[in-house]
Amino acid sequence: MPRILLLHGPNLSQLGSRDPTIYGDATLADVVAAARAEAIGAGAQLDDEQHEGEADLLRRLHLARTDGTDAVVINAGALTHYSFALRDALEMLDVPIVEVHLSNIHAREEFRHTSVTGAVADGIIAGFGIDGYPLAVRAALALLDRRAAAT
Repeated sequence: MPRILLLHGPNLSQLGSRDPTIYGDATLADVVAAARAEAIGAGAQLDDEQHEGEADLLRRLHLARTDGTDAVVINAGALTHYSFALRDALEMLDVPIVEVHLSNIHAREEFRHTSVTGAVADGIIAGFGIDGYPLAVRAALALLDRRAAAT
Protein backbone atom coordinates (compact mmCIF):
# COMPACT_ATOMS: atom_id res chain seq x y z
CA MET A 1 0.00 0.00 0.00
CA PRO A 2 1.59 3.31 -1.05
CA ARG A 3 2.13 5.85 1.74
CA ILE A 4 1.56 9.51 0.94
CA LEU A 5 2.66 12.26 3.29
CA LEU A 6 0.41 15.33 3.17
CA LEU A 7 2.19 18.33 4.72
CA HIS A 8 0.67 21.71 5.49
CA GLY A 9 2.69 24.80 6.39
CA PRO A 10 2.09 27.97 8.39
CA ASN A 11 -1.40 29.43 8.78
CA LEU A 12 -3.16 26.52 7.10
CA SER A 13 -4.49 25.62 10.53
CA GLN A 14 -6.68 28.71 10.13
CA LEU A 15 -8.55 27.47 7.07
CA GLY A 16 -12.28 27.98 7.32
CA SER A 17 -11.89 31.34 9.00
CA ARG A 18 -8.96 32.89 7.11
CA ASP A 19 -10.13 35.07 4.21
CA PRO A 20 -12.78 32.75 2.73
CA THR A 21 -12.88 34.84 -0.47
CA ILE A 22 -9.38 33.54 -1.24
CA TYR A 23 -9.16 30.21 0.60
CA GLY A 24 -12.79 29.13 0.70
CA ASP A 25 -14.69 28.03 3.76
CA ALA A 26 -13.29 24.51 4.04
CA THR A 27 -11.38 23.77 7.23
CA LEU A 28 -8.06 21.97 7.35
CA ALA A 29 -9.98 18.89 8.54
CA ASP A 30 -12.16 19.14 5.39
CA VAL A 31 -9.09 19.40 3.18
CA VAL A 32 -7.47 16.38 4.81
CA ALA A 33 -10.71 14.39 4.56
CA ALA A 34 -10.95 15.09 0.81
CA ALA A 35 -7.35 14.01 0.26
CA ARG A 36 -7.73 10.95 2.49
CA ALA A 37 -10.90 9.82 0.69
CA GLU A 38 -9.01 9.94 -2.61
CA ALA A 39 -6.08 8.01 -1.15
CA ILE A 40 -8.25 5.33 0.45
CA GLY A 41 -10.27 4.95 -2.74
CA ALA A 42 -7.02 4.27 -4.59
CA GLY A 43 -5.74 1.82 -1.98
CA ALA A 44 -3.18 4.19 -0.48
CA GLN A 45 -2.46 5.42 3.04
CA LEU A 46 -2.39 9.16 3.78
CA ASP A 47 -0.42 10.57 6.69
CA ASP A 48 -1.03 14.27 7.34
CA GLU A 49 0.71 16.89 9.44
CA GLN A 50 0.44 20.65 9.78
CA HIS A 51 3.26 22.74 11.22
CA GLU A 52 3.44 26.46 11.83
CA GLY A 53 7.24 26.41 11.91
CA GLU A 54 9.72 25.83 9.14
CA ALA A 55 11.98 23.71 11.37
CA ASP A 56 9.17 21.23 12.08
CA LEU A 57 8.44 20.87 8.37
CA LEU A 58 12.13 20.30 7.69
CA ARG A 59 12.34 17.64 10.39
CA ARG A 60 9.31 15.84 8.95
CA LEU A 61 10.72 15.90 5.44
CA HIS A 62 14.06 14.55 6.69
CA LEU A 63 12.18 11.71 8.41
CA ALA A 64 10.34 11.00 5.15
CA ARG A 65 13.65 9.98 3.59
CA THR A 66 13.71 6.80 5.69
CA ASP A 67 10.25 6.13 7.15
CA GLY A 68 8.63 4.45 4.15
CA THR A 69 7.01 7.55 2.67
CA ASP A 70 6.37 6.87 -1.02
CA ALA A 71 5.21 10.35 -2.11
CA VAL A 72 4.76 13.84 -0.69
CA VAL A 73 1.92 16.29 -1.26
CA ILE A 74 2.78 19.67 0.23
CA ASN A 75 1.21 23.06 0.71
CA ALA A 76 3.99 24.99 2.41
CA GLY A 77 1.92 28.17 2.66
CA ALA A 78 3.99 31.34 2.54
CA LEU A 79 7.20 29.30 2.89
CA THR A 80 6.59 28.24 -0.71
CA HIS A 81 7.81 31.62 -1.89
CA TYR A 82 11.07 32.03 0.01
CA SER A 83 12.20 28.96 1.95
CA PHE A 84 15.31 27.64 0.30
CA ALA A 85 15.80 25.35 3.30
CA LEU A 86 12.44 23.73 2.56
CA ARG A 87 13.34 23.52 -1.11
CA ASP A 88 16.60 21.74 -0.22
CA ALA A 89 14.80 19.28 2.08
CA LEU A 90 12.34 18.43 -0.68
CA GLU A 91 15.16 18.05 -3.18
CA MET A 92 16.80 15.41 -0.94
CA LEU A 93 13.77 13.16 -1.30
CA ASP A 94 13.72 10.42 -3.89
CA VAL A 95 9.92 10.22 -4.09
CA PRO A 96 7.28 12.00 -6.16
CA ILE A 97 6.47 15.48 -4.85
CA VAL A 98 3.30 17.38 -5.70
CA GLU A 99 2.88 20.96 -4.54
CA VAL A 100 -0.70 22.11 -3.98
CA HIS A 101 -2.32 25.48 -3.25
CA LEU A 102 -5.95 26.32 -2.61
CA SER A 103 -5.69 29.66 -4.41
CA ASN A 104 -4.18 30.43 -7.78
CA ILE A 105 -0.83 31.81 -6.63
CA HIS A 106 -0.26 33.33 -10.08
CA ALA A 107 -3.38 35.48 -9.81
CA ARG A 108 -2.37 36.95 -6.46
CA GLU A 109 0.30 39.32 -5.17
CA GLU A 110 3.52 39.42 -7.19
CA PHE A 111 5.62 37.78 -4.46
CA ARG A 112 3.36 34.70 -4.59
CA HIS A 113 4.08 34.12 -8.28
CA THR A 114 7.43 32.50 -7.45
CA SER A 115 7.54 29.07 -5.89
CA VAL A 116 11.05 28.13 -4.81
CA THR A 117 9.74 24.75 -3.63
CA GLY A 118 7.92 24.14 -6.90
CA ALA A 119 11.26 24.03 -8.68
CA VAL A 120 11.94 20.63 -7.09
CA ALA A 121 8.37 19.30 -7.23
CA ASP A 122 7.16 17.04 -10.00
CA GLY A 123 4.17 19.33 -10.48
CA ILE A 124 2.05 22.08 -8.97
CA ILE A 125 -1.73 22.19 -8.60
CA ALA A 126 -3.13 25.62 -7.75
CA GLY A 127 -6.41 27.46 -7.77
CA PHE A 128 -8.94 24.64 -7.42
CA GLY A 129 -9.66 25.13 -3.72
CA ILE A 130 -10.29 21.96 -1.76
CA ASP A 131 -10.65 20.01 -5.03
CA GLY A 132 -6.92 20.46 -5.63
CA TYR A 133 -6.06 18.06 -2.83
CA PRO A 134 -7.66 14.91 -4.29
CA LEU A 135 -6.09 15.93 -7.61
CA ALA A 136 -2.69 16.15 -5.92
CA VAL A 137 -3.13 12.71 -4.36
CA ARG A 138 -4.15 11.30 -7.74
CA ALA A 139 -1.11 12.92 -9.38
CA ALA A 140 1.25 11.54 -6.72
CA LEU A 141 -0.14 8.03 -7.23
CA ALA A 142 0.15 8.34 -11.01
CA LEU A 143 3.79 9.40 -10.63
CA LEU A 144 4.40 6.36 -8.41
CA ASP A 145 2.79 4.09 -11.02
CA ARG A 146 4.99 5.57 -13.78
CA ARG A 147 8.11 5.04 -11.70
CA ALA A 148 7.13 1.45 -10.99
CA ALA A 149 6.45 0.78 -14.68
CA ALA A 150 9.84 2.21 -15.63
CA THR A 151 11.72 -0.20 -13.36
